[in-house]
Amino acid sequence: MELKYVGLKPIISEHGISFKDGKEDKYVYLSFAVDILIALDHNYVHNVKYSHTLNEQRLTSKEILEILLKSHPNLENTMDEEINSYIIHLDKKEENINNQVHLNEIEKKAYIANLRIMRDYLIQRAKNKIFYEHCIDTIAQSIIYHKIKEIDTPFNEKFWHILQTIEGKLSLHKVSSNLKVESLKAFLFINC
Repeated sequence: MELKYVGLKPIISEHGISFKDGKEDKYVYLSFAVDILIALDHNYVHNVKYSHTLNEQRLTSKEILEILLKSHPNLENTMDEEINSYIIHLDKKEENINNQVHLNEIEKKAYIANLRIMRDYLIQRAKNKIFYEHCIDTIAQSIIYHKIKEIDTPFNEKFWHILQTIEGKLSLHKVSSNLKVESLKAFLFINC
């Protein structure tokens, strides 16, 4: 199992391959999310507020993987299942292209060839996203379990994205929260 940056989301068609600006690989958020996960992983004594400072030293892919495996001992099995499901999705996409009536044979072959060229890239992006989602889920579980009421981080694009994702995950657990920016800090207020 490997974590590594691959790049922007590819747009693949019979005409070629391009990349969607703004749809960054989840890998870029992983070390920031794991940073929050590490900080939340301690014994609590009625502490309901968490304040986070920016860790200048970024974690390596190996360190991120070790930390996530510590939080999720069965993550490798889960990853294998989810990646196998994604590979089946890619295979079905190729089958669907062969069944497209609006594409001629050359376009079908070009589209499938472009998908195959990008297959490893797409699989790695899927792995990075799955890791990221499991990390966010672990953070949300920790917030709920420890009844954390507030998280504040430095305000930057990465932490803001992560806090928005945490907010969405909390809403799936019927926990309301709201985000706020103030004095170069980002705040996530949680109503547990």
